[in-house]
Parts: sequence; structure tokens; C-alpha cells
Amino acid sequence: MVTLNRFNSDLPRLTRRQMLAGSVGTLASIGLSGIPLRASGDTAPIPDFIKWKKTDALIIHSEKTMETRRDAIDMSVITPNNILFVRNNLPTPSESVVADPDAWEVSFSGVNNPRSLTVGELKRLGVETVATVLQCSGNGRAFFPHGASGSQWSVGAAGCVLWTGVPLRQVIQDLGGPVSGAQYITSTGGEELPAGLDADTVKVERSVPLKALDVALLAWELNGEPLPLTHGGPLRMVIPGYYGVNNVKYVKQVAFTDVQSTAKIQVSSYRIRDVGEKGSPEQPSMWEMNVKSWITGPLEQAKSGPQIIHGVAFGGASAVKSVEVSLDNGKNWQAAEFVGPDLGRYAWRPFMIAANLKPGEYRIVSRATSAEGITQPRERRDNERGYGHNGWDDHGITLTVS
Repeated sequence: MVTLNRFNSDLPRLTRRQMLAGSVGTLASIGLSGIPLRASGDTAPIPDFIKWKKTDALIIHSEKTMETRRDAIDMSVITPNNILFVRNNLPTPSESVVADPDAWEVSFSGVNNPRSLTVGELKRLGVETVATVLQCSGNGRAFFPHGASGSQWSVGAAGCVLWTGVPLRQVIQDLGGPVSGAQYITSTGGEELPAGLDADTVKVERSVPLKALDVALLAWELNGEPLPLTHGGPLRMVIPGYYGVNNVKYVKQVAFTDVQSTAKIQVSSYRIRDVGEKGSPEQPSMWEMNVKSWITGPLEQAKSGPQIIHGVAFGGASAVKSVEVSLDNGKNWQAAEFVGPDLGRYAWRPFMIAANLKPGEYRIVSRATSAEGITQPRERRDNERGYGHNGWDDHGITLTVS
């Protein structure tokens, strides 16, 4: 994990101010500006807690799910807060929880010296800033032919952001370390649960393998700003390289356990299973992300002549090593060039190729290879809930050149 000194970052070719701004306008200074945002056309009502978002850059699926448009992703190294996708499993807590963020309290158990700490106290234990891809497990669900239930994400349930907070390993070290036999980090969200229901059926509580302690962060800032309620403020568990569901919002409890959580969201939800099967603990859990890339422009139409074909790529649980682009749906490939700074193992990398396009129709696809030598497959792995889709074929675009 690459960590950035909180007050004196030294990033190649990009100032800390530019990096935290993350906007297309700011990034233009290093050649990363691109296609303008297109009008949304969506008419769904916007809940108060996300009215600050740039809605013409988003696809609104519901009051709790908003997807970043493919063209809005463009070639941004960092995804601005106001276009970052939104996905909440439960009703959002009251704004009162972020009125005094330093007073938010988290309990720690399964350690040798269990206790509760406020965000204010956590801030005195250490601080790191880490760039990571935040991605919903169902990103790419819209491409599954069986009509997987859930939000019909295409590519925009993902973004690359900067989290600032205290390394969990530092907190746990100060609490005497995990108890003997601990195998999982189990994080519980602080949302108010609906009355009259078994808590295990609705609460957001996720367990991840203990090895995540090396990289986990308790974050109170997003892209250099106080973590907004929309994205889990005042405090969020961040597990770099893991799918978004493991990055528990409004984190209220952190426990080191010998077994996984008994909550439904852990036991049977977010499991890879064949179409038609029910979820069970024996199935693979949506933990570490896989290698992935997609084209972000140009989209649909372009003029003949020189064009820059561009997109984003990441390695999932490891760094991305390389990307290839094909203009003929995988018959021929050419190596792409990374653009902008490398923000570390868990960040995405914008990429590009230059092409002189003649009039006609092009099926443009990309495939990434991770530092571990794993290359994006062509096909998706069909599964009941449409999770973990990284097949390059579905993620391509058809471009008409005139």
C-alpha cells in the first residue's frame, strides 16, 4: 500500500492541491481533460442527503443508488466527490451524526485491551492518506443476460478516491493486538435498524480475513474533505483492494473474531453462486476485487481522423501492470500508455492510445493485466446476483466514426 504523507505529499507531476481537487478542469493542467458531461434526462426525485451531487454526471437508479456516467469518469486520476457513485444498503442516518464528527464513538473488541474510542481520539493515534478504487460488487450487473436482481450498474459503480484516516493496525497495536485465535475483522455499521426485525437480517456487518489488518484504514476524510454522510461519515472502515460492501459506513463496532458475522449480508448475501442457487457460507464471498478496465471515451460518435481512445484500469487486490486496447473486438491488440501519476497499488490508472480512425463502426475494448500476471478474461462469470463482472467483451463500446 502506498501511503501519502498527510501534510507533505510528493507525488510525481501532480501537486497535492490538484490531486485533492480531482476535477476535470484541474486535471487539464496535466493533460487529463476530456469529454464534457452530457445531460442526464433523469426525472427521479433527489433525496436531500445527495442534493449536493452533480446529478447531470450521474444515472439515478433509486434514492439510494446513483451511478457515475461513463463519460463523466473520463480520464480522472481521482473521482471528485460530487460525481462519485452512491450505494446504501440501509436508510441513511440523520445529519446529526456528522454535526460533531469527532464525538462519534467506535467500540473495539476481540483485542487484549478492549475499549471505545472517539474519532477525536483516533485522530491522535496516526494518520495516512491512501488512494483506492471504491467499487460496488455488482458493478457491471446490467450486462448479465439473466436479469440479475439489484441496481443495474454498467461501469459507473466505481471511482478512485483518496481516504484519510488512522491505520487500523496502529489502533489495534495500541489496544494490545488481536486476541489469540482471531481470524477475521468484523465491522458493524451504525445505522438505526428498522423496528420489529431480526437485526441479523438487516444490519450491515461484514467480516474480512485478518490479513486485511495490514492495509485497513478508519477514514474520516474523502478527497481531502470531511467524510460526508452520503459516503459513510463521520467514520468509515476502508479495506483497500476489497469490494465496497466491506468498506462499512458509519462504522460503530470493530471486532476481531474467530468466525464470520452471522448477519445475512455476510452469511448468504454477496456470495458468488450459480444462477438460481441460494446463497450460503460455503460460496466465495465478495472480498478482494479482480483486475478490470473499460473505455471511457470517445463514446458512440466521433469524427474521422486522429483520436485519443482512453479509459481506466486497476488490478483489484494488486497493482495494474499493463493495458491493451483493441479496435476490432479483440482480433488485434495494441499496448496502451498510462497517463498521469501512479497513486499506488490500489488506485486505478487512466490509459490511452492514439488512433487515426477512418469512417466506419468500431467495437473498442480493453483488457488489463495485474502485477500478479492475471489478465481480464473475455467472458463474464454468470452468477445469480451479477457480482464481480470483469469480462472485457461486455464492457466494450461501439463507436461510429463519420
